[in-house]
Amino acid sequence: MISARRDSLIEDYHGTPVADPYRWLEDPASPETQAWVTAQNAATQAWLTEHSQRTHIQERLTELLDYPKQSTPTRRGHDLYYNFNSGLQNQAVLYQTTDSGGTPRVIIDPNTLSDDGTAALTTTTFTADGALLAYSIAEHGSDWQIYRVRRTADGADLPDELRYCRFTSIAWLPDNSGFYYLRFRDPATVPMAEQSLHGFVCFHRLGTQQSDDVTVYARSDQPKLLFNPEITEDGQYLILTVWEGTDPRNRVYYWPLRDQVPVEQEFCVHLLDDFDATYTFLGNEGPVFYFLTTNAAPLRRIIAIDTRNPEPAAWREIVPQGQAAIEFAHYVQQTFIVVTLRDVHHEVRRYAAAGEDLGEIALPGIGALVGLSGRAQDTDVFLSYTSFLQPPTIYRYDLTTTQLTPWPDAHATRGPGGFDPADYVTEQVFYPSRDGTRIPMFLTYRRGLTRDGSTPTLLYGYGGFNVTLTPAFSPSIIYWLEHGGIYAVANLRGGGEYGEEWHAAGTLERKQNVFDDFISAAQWLISAGYTRRDRLAIEGGSNGGLLVAACEVQRPDLFGAVICRVPVIDMLRYHRFTVGRFWVSDYGDAEQNADHFRFLYAYSPLHNVRTGVPYPPTLILSADTDDRVVPAHAKKFAATLQWAQNGPAPILLRVETKAGHGMGKPTAKVIEELVDKFAFLFAIFAMTA
Repeated sequence: MISARRDSLIEDYHGTPVADPYRWLEDPASPETQAWVTAQNAATQAWLTEHSQRTHIQERLTELLDYPKQSTPTRRGHDLYYNFNSGLQNQAVLYQTTDSGGTPRVIIDPNTLSDDGTAALTTTTFTADGALLAYSIAEHGSDWQIYRVRRTADGADLPDELRYCRFTSIAWLPDNSGFYYLRFRDPATVPMAEQSLHGFVCFHRLGTQQSDDVTVYARSDQPKLLFNPEITEDGQYLILTVWEGTDPRNRVYYWPLRDQVPVEQEFCVHLLDDFDATYTFLGNEGPVFYFLTTNAAPLRRIIAIDTRNPEPAAWREIVPQGQAAIEFAHYVQQTFIVVTLRDVHHEVRRYAAAGEDLGEIALPGIGALVGLSGRAQDTDVFLSYTSFLQPPTIYRYDLTTTQLTPWPDAHATRGPGGFDPADYVTEQVFYPSRDGTRIPMFLTYRRGLTRDGSTPTLLYGYGGFNVTLTPAFSPSIIYWLEHGGIYAVANLRGGGEYGEEWHAAGTLERKQNVFDDFISAAQWLISAGYTRRDRLAIEGGSNGGLLVAACEVQRPDLFGAVICRVPVIDMLRYHRFTVGRFWVSDYGDAEQNADHFRFLYAYSPLHNVRTGVPYPPTLILSADTDDRVVPAHAKKFAATLQWAQNGPAPILLRVETKAGHGMGKPTAKVIEELVDKFAFLFAIFAMTA
């Protein structure tokens, strides 16, 4: 590998000197950085070419990805809208259809927006009648989005164009004359670390310039606060969900709309302003608002708040906290569709507005919902169900007949060619972590597996930000299974698998629990005879990249290979880049808090790499335009590991061009990355493609 220049830079953290020899790699525009990355990419491709035959890998992966994929339909007016990819299209196409069938009509085809497929349709928000669509385009995987407005009748775009948007929702007025949205300052005018600060809610009236938009709500006194606007389906209220980074707690404000359009900040009602719990707005019946909340319920419950008497003592509990965490819910036809997590797979029940249990909506098997759509006045809901062995399949649930049936349409989905799910099996196991906590894990493999410790195993994890890893289908998993591998998913603390207490157990000074859970999963797989150390690979991305990197530096003897994707690595400086400030509630802030520094420094992968240690083969993946987790993390980690490595195992860095954190990545780039990933694994494990 090409060694990186080491500087003598030392920084003081609360009296502790900390070296940062590769800080110069944080500057992506530096010619030295660019030359080093170019050399790293070349060296990685040379190693993969020398040690593997990628032609067969690419051919089969392309076949596996070449099947139709469809999102959950959304009803607006008399029409249904959904995204559909025929197989190998770089981006899914937005279609319109009706219940009566007929040929679906293209509303937006993002594949026409760029030659290389890197312009992605990221969000779509229709007016209630479906006449207008506000949609956003992200280029090269960026979180920054450009909003435009399209008429659905003829596919014509209106002249409106909104910039400086990220993480926003669109709240249309009932008369379609305009909408509320969240925007930021022009990122070109502020430092990188401040680009996610000072978000403010604006009202945009159709046919006007963005410069004429009225600021509806802003908090210069609390620049970290962000806002999601939403208008109730009856058109009577503007709801504002107020949040700060990835902290699950939030506030809720509202305005009665009446004739106050746009509304003024002084008329805002601070309904829930204590920042004490999660409150997800589900719907309303006039002045009575319904929320899914963790207030007095870490596994969540549904409550009703009468805004005419909003004191907590007057709140009415509709669905109490149960034994399983409620992951999400919808309010449709005065009933609540409630999705709970039962040992990390979904169960669905209906409840009346008064709280009566109306029974279960039985799912096809032990799997998960990846989509659920329905509005207050709809008579049906659409569900998208999946498992490790079944691609997402659309079902329609009729609220009148209570029947769940596959949704027939002109774009019916099917699985990849040549794949028979009956040849494979998924089992769920439970193992003890270091402190005795019972951790669930899914294992998927070919039927008839012999547990002799020789099976190549890919262990995946995340463990953060209240994210739940439910069963999910992926052609890349199928490819691994076809070649005799085991795919394991460990459901670590820090996620949302068992509610807020499970999440909190993997945050701040408790973050080591997450790494212990993952290390214990690896040890259990070995002791149970599924695999052995030199046949065990670990993989994670983003916060999961932090996971596998921390486990690698803590237990380099335990893993046969490491795949570290778009990782958070420098835990002392992560908050200085792009949206890193959002993550402080999970990670902490080493600069502002001496106690935080101590536990972050204790596990930060960048600062715990040791010289003289034989680290396992490692493939680090990043992207040059990732503006969520900047590629500087991956670059500094690769440089540090390469410098410290005391063994023959390769430390490889792959930096994708014209790509971001993963959102909207074109199919062609997905295939290229998967080919390199499996070429790496097959070479390390001496497997045949």
